[in-house]
This record gives sequence, C-alpha cells and structure tokens, in this order.
Amino acid sequence: MTDQASKEGFFEASEADRSLLDGRRVAVIGYGSQGHAHALNLRDSGVSVVVGLYEGSPSAAKAREQGLEVKTVAEACEWADMVALLIPDTMQAAVYHVDVEPHLNDGDVLLFAHGFNVHYDEINPPEGVDTILVAPKSPGNKVREEYEAGRGVPALVGVHNDASGRALDIALAYADALGCARAGVLKTTFAAETETDLFGEQAVLCGGLSELVKAGFETLVDAGYDPQLAYFECLHEMKLIVDLAYAKGLSGMRTEVSDTAEYGDYVSGPRVIGEASRAAMKEVLEEIQSGAFARKWIEEARCGSPNFHRKRAEERTHGIEAVGEELRSRMAWL
Repeated sequence: MTDQASKEGFFEASEADRSLLDGRRVAVIGYGSQGHAHALNLRDSGVSVVVGLYEGSPSAAKAREQGLEVKTVAEACEWADMVALLIPDTMQAAVYHVDVEPHLNDGDVLLFAHGFNVHYDEINPPEGVDTILVAPKSPGNKVREEYEAGRGVPALVGVHNDASGRALDIALAYADALGCARAGVLKTTFAAETETDLFGEQAVLCGGLSELVKAGFETLVDAGYDPQLAYFECLHEMKLIVDLAYAKGLSGMRTEVSDTAEYGDYVSGPRVIGEASRAAMKEVLEEIQSGAFARKWIEEARCGSPNFHRKRAEERTHGIEAVGEELRSRMAWL
C-alpha cells in the first residue's frame, strides 16, 4: 500500500496522481445524470473513454453528438480495462452479470458512483479486480457545469477490493479527472456511503423535505389562506434559505434572515421536528442498515415497480403542483 493509500480523511487535487489513468481504457456504462458527466469530464481530462449502452438506447445519439464513441455494454467492457457502472441501482445487477462480469480480468478496475449493489451483495466483484467508489456529491449536470467553469463538486471515494494495492490512488485519480478534487475528496467506505446517502435522501433531502413542504402548504390552505400565498411561503422561498445554508451553514443563514425569523426558528423548529420525528428517523436508518429497505426496493423493481409508479402519479395531483405550475409560468427566468 502506498503512503497516499494509507492516508485517512480529506484529499485535495495536489494529492491525486492523474498519471495512474494514463493508458487506461475507461468504459462508462450509462449516459444519464452521472454517466454523461463522467464521460465528458474524463474525455476533457485526456482519458480514453467510450460509452456503453444497450442496443437502441435513445442516449446513443446524444453521446455521439457530443463527440463520444458508443459501443454496446458488452463491447465496451471487452474493450476497457476500467468500467464505471453508472446505470440505475435496480438495473445494475442484471447488466453486470450478463454484460460486465464476463469481460473483467485480473488487473481491471470496476467503479461505482453509489455503493448500493456491492454493499447489499447484489454484485460481488472478482477478487483480482480493484473495486472502487467515486461518488460526486451532486447531480451529474452540476458535476459537468462546475468542471466546465474550472471548479468542481466534492466527492466521496472508497475501496471494496484492493487487488493492485493502489485502488485508493486510482479512485483519487479518477475523482481528479472528474474535477472533484478541486473541491475536495473524502475517503469513506461502500457501507457508509450507501447508508448515509439513502438516509439523507429519505429522511431529509427528498422524503423529509417533500413531506415538510406539503404539510406546511396543507396547514395554511386548510386554515383558509390563499393557496398561492401558501406556495410562496412554503416552497418558493425554500430555495432562498437553502442557498444561504449551502453557502454559509445554518448559523450563517440565520445571520441573513430577520431576527423574527431566527427567533421563530429556535422556538418552533424543535416543535415541528420533535421526538416523534427523531424516532422515525432512527427507524428509517435501522431499515437501511439492516438491508430491509434495499430488499423492499429491489423486490418492487423486479415486479415492475407498481407501487412506485402509483405513488408518483398520486403525488403529481397534489394541490401544490397545480398552484406551483401556474405561478412558475409567470417567472420567465426559471
């Protein structure tokens, strides 16, 4: 193990050895949110890359228009000695076993942007293959946008198999080629990345936020207030507060709002997110840690995701959606 690979914590661009990618042939499997950003950023960083897609994929034309070579998944994996599997979690295992695994050889590198399938044993890579995690902490569009601006988004890196003894170094080099090392790269594990990512999505960023916004909107509307007013107070202004917290932290955000808003934060916030909410968060985390959530989601996907699609359709009929669509139509800059 190199000195760098034995280090803990946070890495910067100066600690990444991009030369470890020299001569590597990288197959980026998928051209969605993360796939397109990885492929384009790698190419623009001088890495040899092709995109692997299924026959007839509508993304193939877009990838070619953006100057990338496209092969089938199997062809791309046969050509490559480094495979980045960047398709949806519920599709990865099937594609891996049919089109990826048969073409993996000792000395190759298998890369994931989310540890879900490895952590929950849906994919068990060969021992002779370096298996690494490079997870940008941003949707793909932002990964690409920041790279083109000469900046980057932070990323997490981790190692599942270290066959070469340099797996972490390779992960850092890849993160640097994405532009992520410009913002900093945090070393973690497949387990920690998977569990904290799922928890953040479910309890705070997506599930928690969506339910909080809807509950606030419904409370105001049920009390007789104009739904448009409720939308402005509970959803529209959310971005203003989030942007402040993103740039300055919670305390910095509070210095930018009124004293009245800050006082209300202190006295009312803990009443809304109280012990019942904290207990529910612990239950959510326990289901993630035990694998119960993963098993439920994998089975849902295998059955064609009927509950998922039903819930998606239901949510689109919520009152806040129609009100928001009408108001946003007046905001030409959105």
